[in-house]
Amino acid sequence: MTDRTLREIAAMSGGVLTDSVQAAGDGAAGAPTVTDVVTDSRQAGQGSLFVAVVGERTDGHRHVPAAAAQGAVAALVSDVNAVRSAMAEAGRDPDSLPLVVVPDTVEALGGLARAHLARLREQAAERGQTLSVVAMTGSVGKTTTKDLTRQVLAAQAPTVAPVASFNNEIGLPLTVLRAQPTTRYLVLEMGASGPGHIDYLTSIAPLDAAAVLMIGHAHMGGFRSVDGVARAKSEIVTGLLPTGVAVLNLDDPRAAAMRELAPGRVLTFSADGDPAADLRACDVELDEQAHAVLDLHLPGAQPQRLRLGLPGRHNVANALAAAGLCLAAGLEPSHVVQGLAGAGMESPHRMDVCERGSLLVVDDSYNANIDSMTAALQALPSLAGDRRRVVIISEMLELGSASQADHARTGELVAAAGAQVLVTIGQGAAPAAQAAGQAGVRTIELPDVQSAIELLDSDQSPLRPRDAVLVKGSNGSGAWRVADHLTATDKED
Repeated sequence: MTDRTLREIAAMSGGVLTDSVQAAGDGAAGAPTVTDVVTDSRQAGQGSLFVAVVGERTDGHRHVPAAAAQGAVAALVSDVNAVRSAMAEAGRDPDSLPLVVVPDTVEALGGLARAHLARLREQAAERGQTLSVVAMTGSVGKTTTKDLTRQVLAAQAPTVAPVASFNNEIGLPLTVLRAQPTTRYLVLEMGASGPGHIDYLTSIAPLDAAAVLMIGHAHMGGFRSVDGVARAKSEIVTGLLPTGVAVLNLDDPRAAAMRELAPGRVLTFSADGDPAADLRACDVELDEQAHAVLDLHLPGAQPQRLRLGLPGRHNVANALAAAGLCLAAGLEPSHVVQGLAGAGMESPHRMDVCERGSLLVVDDSYNANIDSMTAALQALPSLAGDRRRVVIISEMLELGSASQADHARTGELVAAAGAQVLVTIGQGAAPAAQAAGQAGVRTIELPDVQSAIELLDSDQSPLRPRDAVLVKGSNGSGAWRVADHLTATDKED
């Protein structure tokens, strides 16, 4: 982040400085300067602005003293009395930390990021340069596409992208605020659990290019139908600048139909090799490590044979979307091909394949819906080879009325993947166990993650030497804890 005075922070966020800051003369020699913005007090350091977010589990105002102890120079707050009370309880002077007071800290964070990005764009224009902002959305594949896009763009110029899946009303502004005057490309991931969410995100960061991956069954409880998901995801297209480029999945009719909403140029992509697509993959094969090898067709370039650096046929579409975003940002096709060839997965718990002892662990445990579950289970046979296959799934959350059917379908997919054992975690995953059991798969139903970890460590563990183990489930239902346990480097063989 560009260094900002507290007066600038207040103006950009729509806040008011506390009297103590006014009296100290913010902006004078020796006055504190904000160098970064955090919402986690544990990440605060010298020069940090701590944003006190009121969440479901904790009130950030209670953590202001901890942020101050870590070196934060100010806090963005909505409840001054709560802050002063927390400071006093911590044995600190209640007025010792400068405060920027706002009605709503999350909205103020968004406003701060909005103003920051606008200023960076203005400064770039004054230098005769551009700051290109690209983003992607979809029911599956957002983070993988983000990782690929970041790597390809970063090989050409300074690039900022989210850590993990910072794709909501808090994570996206934090990513925007990491951009510097030297940043050439800003890559953003945009998620939504209801209508209007992406509209808000694009109001913070209007886009030069936007990709829509696949419209599926994520967060069905907030959308009620797949068409509802499509309407919400289409907000990324309407959030394009007038000169912006829409990058759309031609293999998904709902995504392809968003062409009508695009303000200008459209690039289409097809993992199925549709000749009508601007970017397409043809003659796709999986090698012995389940990596896709394909003929990559890009507009204005001859087809080139390419091996992707991450496993799974489903990642072909993600690579094409990344390529489209990079072309829209101005990269030459040769740079895109070269970048994709060397790009791999950066974010944790996403088709991370590793050997621990004699086990082959496929960790795709960050999140799950029926679409990503299908992709992971379809990749399992190629990844496992001649190994015995074990699947461990925790409950898929936020599926609404589709939960029972989608879990039952998962059980069928487990059987189709040739799994010998299915371990389910949580009552909601019971239909998967029932369907897999009916198809002849040995099933083990467990109530929670701790039970699963204890079973895996016991003499009754269903795992055998050389097994291939796929771990998948929603983040909130804890499959990642099982994956972390299996892949811990200090575990004995």
